[in-house]
Amino acid sequence: MTYFLSLSPVLQALIGTLFTWFVTALGAAMVFLFKKINRTVLDMMLGFAAGVMIAASFWSLLNPAIAMAESSGMTPWVPAVVGFLGGGIFLFAIDKILPHLHNGFDMSEAEGIKTSWQRSVLLVLAITLHNIPEGLAVGVAFGAVAANLPEATIGAAIALALGIGIQNFPEGAAVSIPLRREGFSRTKAFLYGQASGIVEPIAGVIGAFLVIKMQTLLPYALSFAAGAMIFVVVEELIPESQREKNTDLATLGAMAGFALMMLLDVALG
Repeated sequence: MTYFLSLSPVLQALIGTLFTWFVTALGAAMVFLFKKINRTVLDMMLGFAAGVMIAASFWSLLNPAIAMAESSGMTPWVPAVVGFLGGGIFLFAIDKILPHLHNGFDMSEAEGIKTSWQRSVLLVLAITLHNIPEGLAVGVAFGAVAANLPEATIGAAIALALGIGIQNFPEGAAVSIPLRREGFSRTKAFLYGQASGIVEPIAGVIGAFLVIKMQTLLPYALSFAAGAMIFVVVEELIPESQREKNTDLATLGAMAGFALMMLLDVALG
């Protein structure tokens, strides 16, 4: 742990997001044990992921962004609102451009630019799309520590990485197991599933590097990551978790995810 604390924030962000990617791979490895995933269980896991991301958006990103803006003499709500909306608009634009398909949907319901890409590729890209803000959030959180502001602590950044990592486990399974059901070998389904998380270390390093170089933009960057994550939750995770009418269980999953992320952030931050 002492060695980890001595590293630069960019390297800390890399390690943190490599951890979240590794947990995605662990989830994808469930394809070696199961050929299908129970829809009720999947809806609970999707709700859990949504709860973690909602809690992380406030406790780990928006709340410190507002505190940082206030301590820096800014109007506290401006960076929070501008960054939050910017993150949502950014994900909205990517959602309209990047071809992708959500699990359980027909090919005719694929989103983004029309393409002849295979269904398997579109399924992986759907998860990859919402892994971008997750990696960015972890990277920005570690990069914020370099600003030496009391609102940005290494404990809070580690808590965020842990929370994102935990909810990545079901996400990895939610990619690889459906691919197995579509006829992929277990190994190929696993490789596709873990590949959906590789974007997180990339986004994490970029996020940490940018906030270190432009510390005045830090409150905006934290809020940007929060907005991007909330867009994913509202546009994808919640609707998909409610699609098969398992509404109560999906909601309980979201409550559990929120509570766990809140606990991690308050206890470690």
